Amino acid sequence: MIPSPKDAAVHLRNDIRLATTGLIGREQLAELMVLAAVAQEHLLVIGPPGTGKSAVVRRVAQALGGRYFEYLLGRFTEPSELFGAVDLRKLRDGTVETDVTGMLPEAEVAFLDEVFLGSTAILNTLLGILNERRFRRGHTQLHCPLRICVGAANSLPDDEGLAAFGDRFLLHLFVSPVPDHQLEAMLDGGWLADQTPVQSQAGLTHLDTLCAAVPGVDVLGVRPVLAHAIRRLRQVGLQMSDRRIVKAQRLIAAAAVLGGRMQATEADIWPLLYALPTEAAQQSARESLGDIFAHATSPTLFSAAEAATQQPLSRGPRLAEAAQRCLAVPGDGQRTAIEALLREIDANYSEQTLPAELVEWRPQLAAAMSASTTVM
Repeated sequence: MIPSPKDAAVHLRNDIRLATTGLIGREQLAELMVLAAVAQEHLLVIGPPGTGKSAVVRRVAQALGGRYFEYLLGRFTEPSELFGAVDLRKLRDGTVETDVTGMLPEAEVAFLDEVFLGSTAILNTLLGILNERRFRRGHTQLHCPLRICVGAANSLPDDEGLAAFGDRFLLHLFVSPVPDHQLEAMLDGGWLADQTPVQSQAGLTHLDTLCAAVPGVDVLGVRPVLAHAIRRLRQVGLQMSDRRIVKAQRLIAAAAVLGGRMQATEADIWPLLYALPTEAAQQSARESLGDIFAHATSPTLFSAAEAATQQPLSRGPRLAEAAQRCLAVPGDGQRTAIEALLREIDANYSEQTLPAELVEWRPQLAAAMSASTTVM
């Protein structure tokens, strides 16, 4: 039975939660992988070594299901290491064909670490796979089933040619080491993550359901908001190519589908920030588009939406899920967790501005807090 887009979004939310178990501060990366895959675009992750990029990608790929390909590129990486070697049996007959068995052209989810270290031959072939989902080499021409490619690098390149290649990744995410105040949580979580296997429950069924729904999303109502946001960015010197502006609509449509809707609204405008290519541009956009992002939120990708907008409304889904999980696991530490959660809720909202998803949970948190105080 084919799930509805709304049910598929719920299943993917559960997959994200399982995949990021113990990976402190990396929910944003996992969620952007899902957004990119639903929009049928690609994600570039920039950050120093050892920040958990590959661990997150592997776990999300396992949760999504499908054929997975991963490779660390270097200066001397040969095209055959990614795309497969020439089939020697057919070469004897005078036909130059590539045996792609188990290689990138057959992958449905791919991760290329140090992606900018690839040779010109590798990058040119990758462009065809990324842009057209086509692999061409010699007499071999194949349609690639690739849903998403995640590229990773320590920094953006200065070379204009490499920068143009990086521009083919519509979404850009910049990651940093876990901050000091989360070190204990990172240590606890890392231990837990190593002992928590990830398995796909339905393969790529839910992802494909959402991908199929994206072209049917009504984006007419949000186009004036998007155009206004682009003009605002241009006023502060932030330029986006026409191609990225047009493709941003797919990200917005994907955000709507993942939110359980077939009509895009201002709540779905937040992926625009990740279409900006540099960290400085993204930070400037947060400041310039604050009023436009005020209504942005996502019930499925709430960490990515919250990090993009840094607005009170976008925090609601995360706090609602935290409340649900906190109340479901009673114990000695529950009172402290509830107290911290209530403090964050009350610091962000008044009784009049409390988001709909928290209207149900805040009274339950308060009641649980009162009960735990009475017991003590």
